[in-house]
Amino acid sequence: MTKILAGGVGKTEVTSTIKQLGIDGLDIVASSDMDAAMKLRVGQADYYLGTCHTGAGASLGVLVGLMGSAVCHTFGRSVPTEDQITALLDEGKKVFGFSMDQIDAIAPLMARAIAARG
Repeated sequence: MTKILAGGVGKTEVTSTIKQLGIDGLDIVASSDMDAAMKLRVGQADYYLGTCHTGAGASLGVLVGLMGSAVCHTFGRSVPTEDQITALLDEGKKVFGFSMDQIDAIAPLMARAIAARG
């Protein structure tokens, strides 16, 4: 089971959006950013999806500070393609940020790309 933690101002919406997809093998849970960082560091979670109003700083600020920028990526206000997400996952990115107004587009893309990794 792959565990995804959702944080930031849109964590409830991200959690709901991904749960509604009904993808087997994914567990999505709303979390605080501090708790998410600790769980990711000790292997109790696999990925973090953070949201804020711009998709930039606030969505990942704590995670970048505690996890390092090498595993973090923000989409800002853009919507990535499935290929772009796959490439980022292949690079070892585990922490992703995006804006609240992109939840309906990005959360399903992220969930499907993560699930495809098996």
